[in-house]
Amino acid sequence: MAIETATAAPTLWTPARVLVTRSASELPHGADIIARCEAAGVADVRVLSGDRLPPLRAENERATYALAKRTMAVVVAPPSKRRLQPIPPSADWRVDLAEGCPGHCQYCYLAGSLSGPPITRVYANLPEILAGMDDHVGRGTVTSTSAERASEGTTFEASCYTDPLALEHITGSLSTTIAHVGTHDWPGPVGLRFTTKYDDVAPLLDLPHAGRTRVRISVNADEVANRFEGGTARLPQRLSALSQLARHGYRVGLTVAPIMPVPGWREAYGALLADVAAAVAGVPDLDLTVECITHRFTETSRDVLLGWYPRTKLEMDDEQRTRKFGKYGAAKYVYPKDVMGELRSWFDSALADILPMARQLYWT
Repeated sequence: MAIETATAAPTLWTPARVLVTRSASELPHGADIIARCEAAGVADVRVLSGDRLPPLRAENERATYALAKRTMAVVVAPPSKRRLQPIPPSADWRVDLAEGCPGHCQYCYLAGSLSGPPITRVYANLPEILAGMDDHVGRGTVTSTSAERASEGTTFEASCYTDPLALEHITGSLSTTIAHVGTHDWPGPVGLRFTTKYDDVAPLLDLPHAGRTRVRISVNADEVANRFEGGTARLPQRLSALSQLARHGYRVGLTVAPIMPVPGWREAYGALLADVAAAVAGVPDLDLTVECITHRFTETSRDVLLGWYPRTKLEMDDEQRTRKFGKYGAAKYVYPKDVMGELRSWFDSALADILPMARQLYWT
């Protein structure tokens, strides 16, 4: 594929309406978000009289989904949302700047994980959230205690429940977080991480990141990305963003997800890896990682996704899958052992051949 140039217009999401709770509007970061939304052309910005969001309902589930996806709420993250949780195998801790994503990925991992209509909620008490990171430095179990990943320090994942770059032009939260991680006097080595399917990286390029942030670009085979990842940046634009970030000193990475054995998958994923190699060719001191995540679903997420996308061609047939139980007893459907083995063997070999400079962190 042809890599889009840095001058191509980025893919931006602008909500149709923004709801702001009273407490959020009174915080400096909340006021800044309101100003950003107005500058971005959001005509419907409502400051509520209280701190409860009004119920969101439409004539059916699909219409409710569509309305929610056009809505952003600015709220104050409660203590339960500020309590950092382990997030293996990605990072030591999860730090949430927002909850919900404006993309329309038909395999969305948030389906079934977040309850209610999928309104994107952004947090106005960002300084309070960032202040909670200090006490967790050196206390993780993923990178903090790993010989292979010790160079990353204590890692904080900012994209567990959102795509923070998709929201950056109307929140500024991601830039603030990257600058904080890059300039704060930490009690030990730290690393901020996030994954994105968007490409508006210009605001990030000149931040004082100090090499402490790793930006992973979510990529997939053309057929998967074009068919199932609505509302996101096109793959060439994402790879251009990857190149720009790497050339501005960021640690970068690929999140190849969700891997699917679609017809011609070897050729498709091979072409993808070749395009990545071309995008990062000649980058000095390149630090590139790869995380491989195969497609899986739960019964709950399948029901939610079919409500959102009733005509989807996404394969979610439990007859073609193996039922696997997580450590908390939750069941998910993954590819059978022979399919999983074939996928992993091919990726291990292809990565070694096409991206020998990349370090594979995990396969799941």
